[in-house]
Amino acid sequence: MTNSHEQTISRWPHRLAVALVCAVFPLIWVGGLVTTYEAGMAVPDWPSTYGYNLFLYPWQTWLLGPWDLFIEHGHRLLGALAGLLTIGVVAAVWMNDRRTWVRWLAVLALVAVVAQGALGGMRVLMDERLLAKIHGCFGPAYFALCVALAAVTSVRWQMADRAIVSARIDRFRLAALLTAVLAYFQLVLGAQVRHVTLGVTAQTFQVLVLFHLLMALVLAFYGFRLAALAWPLRRTAPRVARPALFLAPLLTLQLLLGVGAWVTNYGWPAWFADRGWAAGYTVTAEGPLQAMITTGHVALGSLILVTAVLTSLRAMRFLSGPGTEERLAQPLARQSMPLVLLGAAWGMAR
Repeated sequence: MTNSHEQTISRWPHRLAVALVCAVFPLIWVGGLVTTYEAGMAVPDWPSTYGYNLFLYPWQTWLLGPWDLFIEHGHRLLGALAGLLTIGVVAAVWMNDRRTWVRWLAVLALVAVVAQGALGGMRVLMDERLLAKIHGCFGPAYFALCVALAAVTSVRWQMADRAIVSARIDRFRLAALLTAVLAYFQLVLGAQVRHVTLGVTAQTFQVLVLFHLLMALVLAFYGFRLAALAWPLRRTAPRVARPALFLAPLLTLQLLLGVGAWVTNYGWPAWFADRGWAAGYTVTAEGPLQAMITTGHVALGSLILVTAVLTSLRAMRFLSGPGTEERLAQPLARQSMPLVLLGAAWGMAR
């Protein structure tokens, strides 16, 4: 049975927020394809498409035209859909949700999607690779913000009572937060490798790849550790444990896709290239396999980020432990030590 307070909670903000999340994830996929095929300049004008209004561009030319045009214009249409849905979320939240911080969180999402669209447009008008990097890094952050909106507008979030689960809950919260931070930092590093400019030296590129690999290992460590901490919570707090446990297969697949992305883009390492079936492998630039694996690697990185963000949010909302703010300091310092060491090494390498 539902109580009277639950019946007064409108489900429209949550429904629209979930629809927004479902629109943004394909948007990231198609954006990844645009970068993979270097199709960002397939349409040289913005916000119009070859002089046409974005929504009035002839569909025959779009669907039957060149592949680069198809994915670039499709990326713009998906971006417009995300913007319209964000406006709907803002309207629904302001009409139905009295929580001030949620209202402004929705406004922040609207500002973010407008900024992301403007970044994409300036990248086209200026043909600037740096803007492409920023655009690629800002997209997952906007995706995470959309997931946060979907989480906080749900009825269960608003009706939940925090319960003391165990004395180790502080450790779980910190692990979830650090996993989210590391996941985003890894996305930023990946963008440096993916959008590398022609003027970058081989040594600089090697350093970027090395730190991307090291961060992958650190992120995998924290992600699998978070999943291990979530295992005892799978019965007492399943809504918190489920996304954390989902991180383990996501990270495993991401590591495999990372290897696949390197091989399909650069070939097998020299020490392995002459062994067995690897000796006959040839890199096919912009081939279907390369595009699928590389783009999947990018999109899955965003999915790992939002899964960690969702875990962190649910841990803060649905769980409470006996720890105090002073007690959080030491666990945070211990758990963040690998990140501090990696940051110091990055500073020295630069």
